[in-house]
Amino acid sequence: MRDVAIIGVGMTRFGELWNQSIRDMFAEAALKAMENAGVEKLDALYVGAMSSGLYVYQEHIASVMADYIGQRGIPATRVESACASGGLSVKSAYLEVASGMSDIVLAGGVEKMWDADDGSFILATASDQEFEAFHGVTFPGLYAMMANAYMHQYGLTREELAQVPIKNHRHSVGNKNAQYAFEIDLKTVMNSAMVADPLRLMDCSPITDGAAAVILCPLDRAKEFTKNPIKIKGIGAATGPIALHDHKDVTRLDAVRLAAERAYKMAGAKPEDISFCEVHDCFSIAEIIVAEELGFFDYGKAGKAIAEGQATYGGKVVLNSSGGLKAKGHPVGATGVAQVIEAVEQLRGEAGKRQVPNIKLGMTQNMGGSGGSCVVHILEAV
Repeated sequence: MRDVAIIGVGMTRFGELWNQSIRDMFAEAALKAMENAGVEKLDALYVGAMSSGLYVYQEHIASVMADYIGQRGIPATRVESACASGGLSVKSAYLEVASGMSDIVLAGGVEKMWDADDGSFILATASDQEFEAFHGVTFPGLYAMMANAYMHQYGLTREELAQVPIKNHRHSVGNKNAQYAFEIDLKTVMNSAMVADPLRLMDCSPITDGAAAVILCPLDRAKEFTKNPIKIKGIGAATGPIALHDHKDVTRLDAVRLAAERAYKMAGAKPEDISFCEVHDCFSIAEIIVAEELGFFDYGKAGKAIAEGQATYGGKVVLNSSGGLKAKGHPVGATGVAQVIEAVEQLRGEAGKRQVPNIKLGMTQNMGGSGGSCVVHILEAV
């Protein structure tokens, strides 16, 4: 297997992109990534999308996108793993390059969510249809159950939980592509509308349109295209129970722990080697549980550690320097790729006001459903 590097990145602004179709958004991100890498021809393409057929009635999008960006004839594949579709797109492209099958491969992700008639129904298709969605339980309700269990078991307060979105919005201010790049305070979180007790509106990631893309090539060719290649040092992926009631402990996410263990093993790294991590904060409680499963904090300690400033600049590890899903936005198929782009920009020293100092390794963690799937990437500058 060959070592693999990322040589180009591109993404749209995240938000309500009424003037762009799904193919327009993907083309913008893909062409930006190709320009950033200095390539005009791809050997293959992967596109992550959770539910383009339900959102905009367009399936077969791998063919659509290859044709629309002027790459007609290349092999193109759609990747789906709910909200982890983008991360799995990057993993799939990595394997194609590492195997020697292709040299220049684009991994992208896209979702056009604002055009949907019933977004809650579409997102609920990533849960257990027989035991959850059929009975009216959607993801805010599932994560609310996790939050209640965690708060009961570990004594996390509602005010401490609010520090997750407060931190991530603060980080987002320097991100020109973020959907909601502004700060919020405790009063804003605590007075926002109740969605599913204890989760309020400010605990929930938004509905978002957007696309993101990265270009991968063999590491030994990377300097042909860029002075700052970023090596994919480790990847781990795993699945877990799709239904929350099948989890052994609803305050844990086994798929995240397993994916992280595999990524750490492949990279020869430990949690203390990670300087920053983009984590899947679809809801405030998710960031807390994920931070523990990644090994950054002991079980039951992450919520209080985040509230005390241990997950921001000057703390133990910087979580969600981009603003995370909460502030940057969450176009589900694109999210995992956008996380990788944040890692690349940090490792290149191109993150501006968001720049994390003295970086060793960067990490991304992208998750589907309530822990039904997860993919973790570890990256380093070379």
